Amino acid sequence: MKSIRKSAVVLAATAMSLSLALAGCSSSSSNEAGSGSTQAPAASGSPAATKAASSSDLKPYEIKMVYPGTAQPDQAKVEEAMNKILKEKINATIKLMPIDWGQWDNKTNLMIASREDFDILFTAQWNGHAVNVGKGALLPLNDLLSQYGKGITDSLDPNFLEGAKIDGKNYGVPTNKELAASGGIVYRTDIAKELGLDLSNVKTIQDLEPILKTVKEKKPEMTALFLREGDNFNAHYFAQYDFLGDATIPGTIMKDGDSTKVIPVWDQPRYKETLKITRDFYQKGYVNKDAATTQLSYQDAMKTGNVFMITQSLKPGKDAEMAASTGLIGKLGQVEMTARTISTGDSAGSMLGISASSKDPARAMMFINLLHTDKALNNLINFGIEGVHYTKVEGKDNIIKATDAGKNYAPGAAWMFGNQFLNYLFENEDPQKWEKYKEFNKSGKKSPGLGFTFNSEPVKTEVAAAVNVEKEFNAALDTGSVDPDATLAKYQEKMKAAGMDKIIAEKQKQFDAFLATKK
Repeated sequence: MKSIRKSAVVLAATAMSLSLALAGCSSSSSNEAGSGSTQAPAASGSPAATKAASSSDLKPYEIKMVYPGTAQPDQAKVEEAMNKILKEKINATIKLMPIDWGQWDNKTNLMIASREDFDILFTAQWNGHAVNVGKGALLPLNDLLSQYGKGITDSLDPNFLEGAKIDGKNYGVPTNKELAASGGIVYRTDIAKELGLDLSNVKTIQDLEPILKTVKEKKPEMTALFLREGDNFNAHYFAQYDFLGDATIPGTIMKDGDSTKVIPVWDQPRYKETLKITRDFYQKGYVNKDAATTQLSYQDAMKTGNVFMITQSLKPGKDAEMAASTGLIGKLGQVEMTARTISTGDSAGSMLGISASSKDPARAMMFINLLHTDKALNNLINFGIEGVHYTKVEGKDNIIKATDAGKNYAPGAAWMFGNQFLNYLFENEDPQKWEKYKEFNKSGKKSPGLGFTFNSEPVKTEVAAAVNVEKEFNAALDTGSVDPDATLAKYQEKMKAAGMDKIIAEKQKQFDAFLATKK
């Protein structure tokens, strides 16, 4: 998770030219290294492979990893500590390249279009994954997984890799985390207690109205409800839309429903009602005025200390995770407000892909494999250096507490990197967290589209145009920043002109063929 963004910026002309420029990349052998690569002598994931990969026959290599987030003050110190492990294991060093959420789409699209050299890219089906695959920006990983990802395939539930495939190929390695998903809110329990607010009976969005009204009246200096593009009541994780792969491509069914008819999102009954309620909240001053344009992440918004509530994709202990990463330990709670569901998008909701511009895809896969298997490396990237950013609770090897310097490295991105089941737990977290994850996954209702991922290649020109239209309208509509009655008709008209009907027809055709194989 989580957490999260809904649409990607892809200029139509850029998309078409890039597709041509990179066409050869996506069809090349998935374990073919670039011109500056070093071929590893053995498959990673086993002791023998690790020993071989650390020997002198591997040339030094710097792995560049691009992911959304805020650069941390002590990032260089953590890189140095990670490098001690990486040099020994795979003779590599790491360059962490976080990009602020607000700039993520623009900057990564430019990096892809310019063929900038980097190795690993965070990717997700709610964040343009299928679009980037269609452009040839990401390498197919099946062969690389077989050769250098044994630790991944041994530890990861097969449903993750199976659900993330596009036409039988994996273009991203899913994070080993929760598989089910539900939507809800995370809020300041200390403020709720101070104001005498009880959120235990909140079930619907409308139930939040008196809560938000009280916060605005009694705490006017606070933002009662922080919304942003991708994190709002119409986000896929909250509204339960299943876009059958990439959430930036038009055409949905409902994860919590039974219909297999693909329709525009605005024809889903809850869409317009959600827009109406959100608009009401915005006009009453409950929502931040810059919701449609803010580049502040939900995590950084909570860190400011003047936000009462945010929307979130929930899981067991999400509030405790956020409390640790925002410095609000003991001050956050969560309210689950939707059904628990499992879709293809959830299995591919957080992945690391390998860029077509990588000079050494094999080494990149070795690094991803270590994030899934090496506990020391995994916890370094997530929590920093022991004795500097955290200390272990006496007598409990897996429980940690932040130091005063912990604020200098708190990326709050454990859901992005490797295997969460290797993560340490902060002392404020439930010690049974990972067991509860397993139960959470079992409780999810399976979407009718589970296992299907739309291949956008036949309509890639229309998809590129539709993505631009979504970028123009979605953020403003979904955050209540514009009047839906006046704006929605323009949105629909432009989407139709972009080729939405053709996209949905192709998505329905592919989905019907998939369903026929299940009978």
